[in-house]
Amino acid sequence: MDPAKAADVTTQEYLHLADDCLARVARWLEAFDPDEVDYSTIDGMVSLEFPDGQRFLLNRQSGNHQIWFAAGVSAWHYDWAPVRETWLDDKDGSELYQRIAAAVAGKLGRAVVAV
Repeated sequence: MDPAKAADVTTQEYLHLADDCLARVARWLEAFDPDEVDYSTIDGMVSLEFPDGQRFLLNRQSGNHQIWFAAGVSAWHYDWAPVRETWLDDKDGSELYQRIAAAVAGKLGRAVVAV
């Protein structure tokens, strides 16, 4: 395991980090017009809902201490990276919040402020 990309964290640490991540994204979504993108939260998940019925999902994967993001037909898995203090894709190392902003911008057809 690459220490720059992932870290062994306790379950308690993981839950705290994951819940902070989900709360950060939910706060970011509050700035959007609900006619453009709406959202809902339930324990361990944020669902982004678009007027055409498409949903993007961000959720905890407690068993492997990851955050998963699904947008359309694409999905990514993120590990906590303590060196950068963020969530990084387990395959290409891209940052979660940038990917969410890019996916929402692509769906809306306009630039959006980063998460």
